[in-house]
Amino acid sequence: MMTALLQTTYFGPVQWYQKLARYDLSIIEQYDTYQKQTYRNRCVIATANGIQALTVPVEHLSDKMTVKDLRISDHNQWRRIHWNALQSAYNESPFFEYYADDLRPFFEKKYDFLIDFNEAIRQKICELMDIQPKVDYTSAYLPPLTTDLIPELCSPTRSLSTLSDFRDIICAKHPLPDAEFEPKEYWQVFQQRHGFLPNLSILDLLSCMGPEAVFYL
Repeated sequence: MMTALLQTTYFGPVQWYQKLARYDLSIIEQYDTYQKQTYRNRCVIATANGIQALTVPVEHLSDKMTVKDLRISDHNQWRRIHWNALQSAYNESPFFEYYADDLRPFFEKKYDFLIDFNEAIRQKICELMDIQPKVDYTSAYLPPLTTDLIPELCSPTRSLSTLSDFRDIICAKHPLPDAEFEPKEYWQVFQQRHGFLPNLSILDLLSCMGPEAVFYL
C-alpha cells in the first residue's frame, strides 16, 4: 500500500489533493509543531490584483504548540473577509455559484479547533470532486526519515519504505521538488491578466473546472 504523509490544510492546494486522489492511504500529521505562513491555516487564490493569501487566525499560545491543539480565533471577522474575497475572485467563474451553497457554511459556522475545521473542509471538497480517499491521522508525531512504523496506522509487516513524506514538499513558503506533480494548465478567471497561476487552492480548480476538476489531479 502506497502511503502519503501530509500536513493538514485549509482549502489546500491542488498538489495536496492530488495525493489524496492517487495514494492508497493518506495520513495527516496532527502532532507537528505549528508554524506560521503554511497551508495549515492559509490558502492561496487568484484575484484581479494577483495572488492573495487568506489566513485563518489561530490562538498560538506557545512555540511548542501542536497543530492538534490549535484553536481558531474570531479575530478581525476573518470569515466574512474570506467569503467576500472568494466571491470577488470567483463570481465570474463557471462553477463557483454552483458550489456556493456547499462552501458558504464554512464561513458561517464556528469551529473550535483548526484540525476539525480542516477535516470538515476536506470531506466536503472530496465529496464535491467525487473522490473517496482513505484518510487517517497520526497518533503521535512521526519524525522525518524515521525507521519506525507509523504508530497504530501500519500493520506490523508494513514498513515506511511504502511511505512518501510530503510535509515539507507541499510548502507555502519554500516548496521542495515533487517529481510526481507537474501543474497542468486550465482556464482561470484572470489568466489573460496574470497568466496561468499554478497550484492555487483547490477552490480555484473547482470553481473554474467544476466536475472536470478531478481529471486534473
